[in-house]
Amino acid sequence: MTTDLTEITVIGDDDTGLVARVTSLLFERGANIEDIDQAVRDDVFRMNLAVDTAEMVCTEATLREDLHELGEDLGLDVQVRFPADRETQRIAVLGTSESHCLEALFEAWANDELGADIGVVIGNHDDLEPLAQRYDVPFHDIGDENGQQNEARLLELLAEYDADLIVLARYMRILSPNVVFRYEDRIINVHPSLLPAFPGAEAYRQALEEGVRVAGVTAHYVTTDLDQGPIITQRAFNVPDDADLAEIKRRGQPLEADALLEAVRLHLNGDVSVHRGRTSVRENERDYQLGLPDEMDELTPDRPVDGIADAVTDADPITDGDADAAPEENDEDDADRETEPEPPAS
Repeated sequence: MTTDLTEITVIGDDDTGLVARVTSLLFERGANIEDIDQAVRDDVFRMNLAVDTAEMVCTEATLREDLHELGEDLGLDVQVRFPADRETQRIAVLGTSESHCLEALFEAWANDELGADIGVVIGNHDDLEPLAQRYDVPFHDIGDENGQQNEARLLELLAEYDADLIVLARYMRILSPNVVFRYEDRIINVHPSLLPAFPGAEAYRQALEEGVRVAGVTAHYVTTDLDQGPIITQRAFNVPDDADLAEIKRRGQPLEADALLEAVRLHLNGDVSVHRGRTSVRENERDYQLGLPDEMDELTPDRPVDGIADAVTDADPITDGDADAAPEENDEDDADRETEPEPPAS
């Protein structure tokens, strides 16, 4: 959404009349709705609105309070983010046990390369707690003994730390629509394959079993469809003929961290947008590596391609008349024949 518009997200059980009640309140307060999108998944209703509140007839505090009261009456959760609320962006990182992506995020943050704060790390195990403590970032374990996440607690923590962006740093749990709808286009995941190939679990193993020669990783926005969200960045690597699973992981993990970090930078800088299920990059595309390095273009053959013969004008085609024409005689051969002695008379 445009940074000078107010973002309103409405979540709750599906029912009739919800859209009308919310939009009527905004109209009465003099707010202009510039974009609206709604969906229902697993009986969960979601509506996102981009609203121009510059000329509304009430204060921001009053509008926020009125929307929250309406939400309580309708049994809805209403989140309001005014432009000023997004001046300092806050990141919540979710992880399980693999540390490489979280470590890359921490290093970039420590070097002032993110332009945002990492406010909390949330895990479904406690494996990453020592790494979070090293950077003095709060850590919360929301998993049970089997690693099953407590989504109610997750939502509480995301609200408590006022997360603007959620980064899944190899988080091995699927988020329900109740979470995804609240943070649509604000959850970034990294998946160990070149999506849409090999979605789901054990992506590296899938690639190995299929015998691919090139594998890769993808950073994408999370949607309610597993590993099918809009792609932001990708990285690729060669798979040696004798590679085993450990070798593929060794080659892939640094690229997971790199692709994820680049996707986070794109989002935080406001240089990526989503439209109809795919991303587009604004005018600063050259500042980022979206896929393969530019040097690879120089190694890619540029021909042959269909239609290239139509552009060739240097040589004329051979005609039937040319093919039937007798070859020209060689003057030097004629001269040699003239000087040869005649055979003696019999």
